[in-house]
Amino acid sequence: MARYGRVDLLMIDELGYMELDRRGAELLFQVLTEREENNSIAIASNESFSGWTKTFTDPRLCAAIVDRLTFNGTIIETGTDSYRLAHTRQQRSNSL
Repeated sequence: MARYGRVDLLMIDELGYMELDRRGAELLFQVLTEREENNSIAIASNESFSGWTKTFTDPRLCAAIVDRLTFNGTIIETGTDSYRLAHTRQQRSNSL
């Protein structure tokens, strides 16, 4: 736990891609709490906050995690288009 609390920036990619069991969600909550107001966290997710209930199956724990992440945070929405899909389509059209 201390290891994740010490780094300047903790980056978590694809949050919401997989369901976390209760223990995994609790551990993530502990990491976020440890870092709260001390160190930065960057999260990338293709899922909106309302969809995180599929990842964090306990609604109260899900709400607590979202609360930790959004308090004094900056949310950057990049849109719903996939960069990878657009890149692949562009490559295919260039090769034709």
